[in-house]
Amino acid sequence: MPTEMEEYLFDLRGYLLLEGAVDKDHLAELNAIVDTYTDMELGEWRGWVRRSPTVKTAKHLHQVFEMGEAFERLIDNPAWIDHMNRFVGGDDGLFIDESFVDAREKGAATRLHSGAHKRRIRTQYRYHNDQFRCGQINILLALTDVGPGDGGTMILPNSHKSNLIHPAFEGEEGNKSLEDVEGAVEVHYKAGDALFFVDCCAHGSAERVTDGERRIVIIRYGPHWGWDRYGYQPSPELIARLTPERRKIVQPLPPKMPPEQPSIYGVAETFDYDRQN
Repeated sequence: MPTEMEEYLFDLRGYLLLEGAVDKDHLAELNAIVDTYTDMELGEWRGWVRRSPTVKTAKHLHQVFEMGEAFERLIDNPAWIDHMNRFVGGDDGLFIDESFVDAREKGAATRLHSGAHKRRIRTQYRYHNDQFRCGQINILLALTDVGPGDGGTMILPNSHKSNLIHPAFEGEEGNKSLEDVEGAVEVHYKAGDALFFVDCCAHGSAERVTDGERRIVIIRYGPHWGWDRYGYQPSPELIARLTPERRKIVQPLPPKMPPEQPSIYGVAETFDYDRQN
């Protein structure tokens, strides 16, 4: 479970840095797998993995758990799963509504977005009667070092409780460059570390000005009743091979329908929890 100080800092700032979330061997496995997917074109499918058809400034590879067992181990990674249960309110169950690799090169940045002023249920921050109820918490696992000039994530601490919109926002778009946004802090971390933050913190990234590639895995957790942001579904093969604990996070509410009906997801069978458990 998170320590008393971690709970205090998360409540105060909206984020934590979890050092050494994965070890060097695991990190090497993850990077070796990603290397085999980075030649994908915009919108291309490779099995159940898809490169985003719309993000041109970075390679977004969606459905990372379909990329191999090394990624499956991240679902309930011991470095953060108890934190998720505590801060999402996991007594009711968790769900991962998005998972992707973000690989970007020099010149890429992410605009300022989100913030508690939007009052969205999906990304909300709540605390009541000693219970956290966060609608979405992000894990940003660094696969490469992210230091000065590498395009690190920038967060406006405490903005998960903000009532007012930051003046740097321009309508819904915000500013591309967060370096000039007053109050924003850039987070630097080593490969294997994980940035853990509630999504209603206003955030984005600095522009990468160094050569090479910033490579991270982004996994978004929320309550069990969530739904995939883009409608992606896990493959029957993935569901079948996951441990019961991981399966309930990836597909906590399996579709229920008469057995003679074809799947609404275009696959022949859906996973039967009652039969398997």
